[in-house]
Amino acid sequence: MCTAQSGGNPVPHIQYPQEQMHRFAYTKLTERQISQKLVPAAAGPASASPLSGVLAGKSLKIVTDNGPELNYRFASNNRLSVSENGGMAVDVGYGALLLDHVALFSHLVPGTQRGYNVIVDQATGLATVFEVWFSGFIDNREVQREIYYGYVEERGAATPQARHGITNRIEGKGFYWKQDTGVETLEFFPSAAYSNFVELTRLGGELSFCGPSDYIKINDELYIYARVECEFSGTMTLYVLDLNRVEQVGVRLGFDSNDDLEYYLFTGSGEWLGQIAQFEEFGNVGAAPPVAPDTAPAEKGARRVYRPARTNPILTKAEMEAAIANTKEAFPGPNAMAGNKGPVSDYLAGKELTVRYDNGPVVEYRFDEMQQLRWRYEGERAWSEERYESWESAPGVIMFGHFLGDAPEHDAHIVVMDFEHALASCLHATTGTPYVANEAAVKAWFGVIEMAGLTPPIYRRHQYTDELVGRALTWNYSPGLTSMHLYSTPHSLSWIIFGQDGAGGMEWSGPASYVKIRDDLYLAYWLEEACNGTLGTILVNMRTMHDCGIGYHPRASGLSLDAMGAHSRHAGRFDINKYFTLKG
Repeated sequence: MCTAQSGGNPVPHIQYPQEQMHRFAYTKLTERQISQKLVPAAAGPASASPLSGVLAGKSLKIVTDNGPELNYRFASNNRLSVSENGGMAVDVGYGALLLDHVALFSHLVPGTQRGYNVIVDQATGLATVFEVWFSGFIDNREVQREIYYGYVEERGAATPQARHGITNRIEGKGFYWKQDTGVETLEFFPSAAYSNFVELTRLGGELSFCGPSDYIKINDELYIYARVECEFSGTMTLYVLDLNRVEQVGVRLGFDSNDDLEYYLFTGSGEWLGQIAQFEEFGNVGAAPPVAPDTAPAEKGARRVYRPARTNPILTKAEMEAAIANTKEAFPGPNAMAGNKGPVSDYLAGKELTVRYDNGPVVEYRFDEMQQLRWRYEGERAWSEERYESWESAPGVIMFGHFLGDAPEHDAHIVVMDFEHALASCLHATTGTPYVANEAAVKAWFGVIEMAGLTPPIYRRHQYTDELVGRALTWNYSPGLTSMHLYSTPHSLSWIIFGQDGAGGMEWSGPASYVKIRDDLYLAYWLEEACNGTLGTILVNMRTMHDCGIGYHPRASGLSLDAMGAHSRHAGRFDINKYFTLKG
């Protein structure tokens, strides 16, 4: 994956390469391999900062609700003994860090693939315990977790009734973090069940990724955040954060792209990036788990995880070709994603014109009727006839799309024409990538319109832009179907599906690009790669808060171009553009 960064408004005619997002070749580690790699971790986690001695010499009995009873004796700042549920005590290495009055310590259990990350609020005596383990899923490397809430037992003291608990109080926040390891990230909480993270140092900050996440309230200033990179590296990142000071202490556990164990504590400081909107009813603070399983009792560690690459069939080229031979449709009719689309436009009907792309072909058009066109490449004699659909998003700006006959990759053109400036942009969609046959690929072309009465510009073109970066917009496609887009980097987009109570729920990301057509009018696309294979394209009008769009869908049921259209709401913006400027 390319790790180059770009920012500002790139020079016209730049063609960004198609990026691959979830294409890291992580090894399917066996249980035996993991056990071997965990042996050194018995000494405790590494730490770039000095370990805290706040627990050294102390004994703690942690009682949890419906979970383990843990008896600890801390011999020093890096050695402890632990007894689980009254069993035999075992000695092991550990590490602890302190954030204000909250201590976080972590250790593994010798001879197992399990461990504990424990957060103790010394002011209240409350404790939250994350039991973690490997080899609990198809991918053994994916860290599993179960959360227990409880307290530190004090002899003679009454049992506290309060507990830490699940919350949505930090939903919508965004942070920049720099750890004592030198690792820099952007982390966004647009959901009560998922989070979005951008690896500025590890992966160059080009793309954003998503993982199921836990948000736990200690008090109004201090929270616990944890995520697991499911469907990715499987790594867990957990930390306590102080909202006012923008400081963190945490632990990272998992295996990197070289299959080396990452098990270390970290401290960090950062910057608050802003707050986007929440859509729960007032008074809903997320006291109940927002992703509770449908059935009870739940399996240990159960949580809802978006695993699109496992739930969408992966087709061979032959299977995809057979599906397309059976069904290939352009705008077949109503669909849920177009319940709020605008009226089909007759603006193009009767026009004859040529679109000359700088980095693509020259295409001649005759728009014979409102939804019927002919096209051919310059120099050809024969015309091809196709069905199209078009919308006028702003005066003189038309979006339309069509297939290209029997093109070998089942090509389609999704075009935005600005007749006021004689400019055109095209998203050239094809079926099949080097990885999956039922995935779309896309290239962007920029050019001019040649038509009687228009004078095409020589130098001016539509341009890639970062003006949308950091914004969050909701999209209501039809009753009951609403999602939110987070334009998380100049090269990626995340989509968040709302839960029944209005809280953000499941989330995923894909590579994307944004093109400025006019002030407050943007063409955006995203690829749902390692997902359902869709290419989504929308023309976003920030003045009308409405879009028009076209989805290109290579599926097991066939290939289709489908209209999209939704009403939008501003949901806020994170101040992040400075993190994507070019670095020397």
